[in-house]
Amino acid sequence: MDTKVRVRFAPSPTGPLHIGGLRTALYNYLFAKKHNGDFLLRIEDTDQNRFVEGAEEYIKESLTWCNISYDEGPEKPGDCGPYKQSERKDIYEEYVDKLIDNGRAYYAFDTAEELDAKRKEAEKEGTKFSYGPKNRDALNNSLSLSLEELKERLDKNDDYVIRFKTEAHKTLEFHDEIRGYIEVDTEVLDDKILFKSDGMPTYHLANIVDDHLMRITHVIRGEEWLPSLPLHVSLYQAFGWEVPKFAHLPLILKPSGKGKLSKRDGDQLGFPVFPIEWKDPETGNVSAGYREEGYLPETLTNMLALLGWNDGTDQEFFSLEEMSQKFELTRVHKSGAKFDPEKTEWFQHHYLQERPAGELVDQFMPILEEKGVKADKSYIEEVVKTIRERATFVSEFWELSSFYFKAPTAFDEKSAKKAWKKDSQEWMRALIGKLESIEDFSQSNVQSEVKDWINTQDLGFGKIMQPLRLSLVGAMQGPDAFHIATSIGKAETISRLNFAIEELS
Repeated sequence: MDTKVRVRFAPSPTGPLHIGGLRTALYNYLFAKKHNGDFLLRIEDTDQNRFVEGAEEYIKESLTWCNISYDEGPEKPGDCGPYKQSERKDIYEEYVDKLIDNGRAYYAFDTAEELDAKRKEAEKEGTKFSYGPKNRDALNNSLSLSLEELKERLDKNDDYVIRFKTEAHKTLEFHDEIRGYIEVDTEVLDDKILFKSDGMPTYHLANIVDDHLMRITHVIRGEEWLPSLPLHVSLYQAFGWEVPKFAHLPLILKPSGKGKLSKRDGDQLGFPVFPIEWKDPETGNVSAGYREEGYLPETLTNMLALLGWNDGTDQEFFSLEEMSQKFELTRVHKSGAKFDPEKTEWFQHHYLQERPAGELVDQFMPILEEKGVKADKSYIEEVVKTIRERATFVSEFWELSSFYFKAPTAFDEKSAKKAWKKDSQEWMRALIGKLESIEDFSQSNVQSEVKDWINTQDLGFGKIMQPLRLSLVGAMQGPDAFHIATSIGKAETISRLNFAIEELS
């Protein structure tokens, strides 16, 4: 590619960032990094009616948490700013005037009531009203007014919109980097509004002007924008500008595969659809986020990257660096990708195992403090290393390791029935005697001495080990019983055996 690749993620601050939007940002980021290009963040806030307080900060925080860093954007100015459309308002009028001057846009004075009447009329006839090449000459606009009449109406400050003048009787041809060749007959298109008399551009005009001025080479966006592609390409052509390459990403589907993934699906099936927690400023309702649910950012970016793309191999685990080296738009799928909550947990389990133990200890410490546990950091690290394999989230550590920190105060009924027999009391007293005689209370030595002792008693291994585990843990679970015993120490082990004898006999 001769021209430097420049891509953008251009969300509207109308609420939290859905993971579908996050994936769009991720694919733009990966494409830019692959081609040593620039990734821009632009906030498209022209629709002030739908603006939601805190949404812009939320979008930026989500990208930061996922390590999707942008090269230019709000707080990171380049030479194409400002990066918020509300701060670019003065730019757009000049461009809409150019379209009017070259006959590619016109003033329309139709009132809401007039248009509504036309819609109802069309409904009665079993058709659908569309403002475009077929009927615009007969409607209330500058195409049917003389220059004097037009000037008079503008001088009177009559309300108007400026519409794009779609070329009639033409076949538009496009190439989409993912979907290939597309053609559209302009007769089915309508004349979209580009500008309103309040001085605000619509999304379509602002988007195209900004992409051009920001030197965007590739527009990578969701497939919901496919219907806007004919208008957007036509606008580029009307301005006489070079058209960027377009790529429309597939939808992220519900786990059932039927329909687009929504917040309701997440609520019903118990998984987040937002990267970080969102608190609605109007209702106060809180929506779950992956970060607050204990997921790692690598889990989310890896899972999302593979929802619609693969590198052509069986590799499933990718760092952001690896993804950016391998990412190609030609390997993005055309059809929607089914969201799989279980697969997301599988990724999370993998990345939790990869995390440095010290980092996991730091995350586990507040949970221990909450439980009133004070322990040496090196001891906690040893515990974490022992139990992490069974965990998917740090929040599961306490349940998997509580017995390393606190003695059981009760025993699981089912486990007790299975492990504590009539003669268990007698054998546990004998085991206490044996443990008291062991001076080197290291795991390997205790294991060796107790096993030898069991063999000399001519007993089945389970006869001793099952009631021992129950005494130490309170249930038939946990890592190696000798590891638990030697971690908590001789005195605590004997104390727990005495408690079990008292409670279970």
